[in-house]
Amino acid sequence: MLGRRGLMAAGAASVMAPRVVGAQGAAARTLRVIPQANLTSLDPVWTTAVVTRNNAFLVYDQICAQDAAGAIRPQMAEGWEVAQDRLSVTFTLRDGLLFHDGEKVTARDCVASIDRWSKRDPFMQVLQPAIAEVAALDDRRFRFRLHRPVPLLLEALGQTQFPCFVMPERLARTDAFQQLREAVGSGPFRFLPNEWNPGQRAVWAKNDRYQPRQEPVDGLAGGRVPRLDRVEWTIITDPATSANAMTLGEQDYWEYPLHDLLPVMRRSRDLVVQQRLLEGTYGICRFNCLQPPFNNPAIRRAVAMAVDQRDYLRAVAGNEPDGWGVCEGVFTCDTPLANESGSGILKTRSIDRARAALREAGYAGERVVLIAPGDYPQINALSLVTADILRRLGMNLEIVATDWGTLVQRRASKEPVERGGWSVIHTTSQGLSLTQPVTHLFLRANGPNAWFGWPEDAGIERLRAEYVDATDAAERRRVAEALNRRAMELMAYIPLGYYWQPSAWRRNVTGVFRAPATVFWNIAKG
Repeated sequence: MLGRRGLMAAGAASVMAPRVVGAQGAAARTLRVIPQANLTSLDPVWTTAVVTRNNAFLVYDQICAQDAAGAIRPQMAEGWEVAQDRLSVTFTLRDGLLFHDGEKVTARDCVASIDRWSKRDPFMQVLQPAIAEVAALDDRRFRFRLHRPVPLLLEALGQTQFPCFVMPERLARTDAFQQLREAVGSGPFRFLPNEWNPGQRAVWAKNDRYQPRQEPVDGLAGGRVPRLDRVEWTIITDPATSANAMTLGEQDYWEYPLHDLLPVMRRSRDLVVQQRLLEGTYGICRFNCLQPPFNNPAIRRAVAMAVDQRDYLRAVAGNEPDGWGVCEGVFTCDTPLANESGSGILKTRSIDRARAALREAGYAGERVVLIAPGDYPQINALSLVTADILRRLGMNLEIVATDWGTLVQRRASKEPVERGGWSVIHTTSQGLSLTQPVTHLFLRANGPNAWFGWPEDAGIERLRAEYVDATDAAERRRVAEALNRRAMELMAYIPLGYYWQPSAWRRNVTGVFRAPATVFWNIAKG
């Protein structure tokens, strides 16, 4: 870390360069963005990568969406009607919805999109046994027919973690486990495939036929107004180069600035550095539960005994005041379900005790492959802290340094490490997604259909189902505490605490608002 911080300090010396006059004409209506990572997949169902989801929020629209307070509001839907017996919910689409290829959005497109998305979404998988059918009634109406009332149906459809984006039926009929290579939606911007060069650049153009809702934007709900002609993402892997490009006016928006450079950037009169995301960013160390050695939960627990979240959080956010916080449970801290039942293992924080536990668990020197994304500084920093722990524990570690896009592709492999598989990866999630069991990707333990790492545990799945059926806050709390205890026994992943991730933009960028995700509607350049 000291070497990295020293390098960043040296690179930052060029950030305070003289101000230059911004480009005129078309450039004044183009937002030039340094995204968090390289865009390698366009399919928001096939992958949960946040960079792919950010692309999807430009291209696609949602039937309903979450506002800043977490309430679900109509988006593509004009509204919905719940039957008196609560055994059906009928949605009606608003007028004027067109796909980028000129075709009208119909209820059949919605039904096909829901069907494909529900095969991968952990939330919808829990609700699926209660859903008898989803069918189009006519061009504008479709209906959920239910075996029993499903109070969480709207929350599932409008969630932010794994949104239900609507695509044309011809694309939505693609197998949910096959990656789409085409991005056609009805959202405020059109993806330009001819200008996409993975690893370098991605571009979107304003959808002139898009008709936004008339309500003011509120979180991800309300009027998604495209106020720019183009949004251009440029992949810049060196943070000091990114900071320099921002200060010189060569780029307009940096999604995830390196924390080391924040003090210098805040001193520039041309930049705004603010926390835009509504929640903290939670770090995750994920084990491959299919392959040795981490198919043994005792070995996973032994590694967890050596973890001190503070080491990870300082590696990412340094000692910035209020920049991070320890959170030694599976649910977002300071929310109703947050608890530390069974979390004593994360308070061990001892290499010596972890070594002893590793010997007792029967670790026999199996190779451990940890994939670290060098072009994603925050996740790379988390990865290197874990690598240091594994080395100190005496594990047979191999670090594979790669880019984030390659990691996103490789983490889908269930093969042994000898055939291109992996043992440990890291990722992050917004706190909003970890507040309840049904949206918590990393808790799901349904084997082949679980998130990458594929843990299988009937106890966790039973508790998730109990949460759906819980009728009051006390019962939900009981289930949450039981889930935390069982998650600490299973240890399919290690929670690494949370940090606050500001964004940076030029002062001539207007209309930036706080939201649960990075979106570019309603933003303009002055």
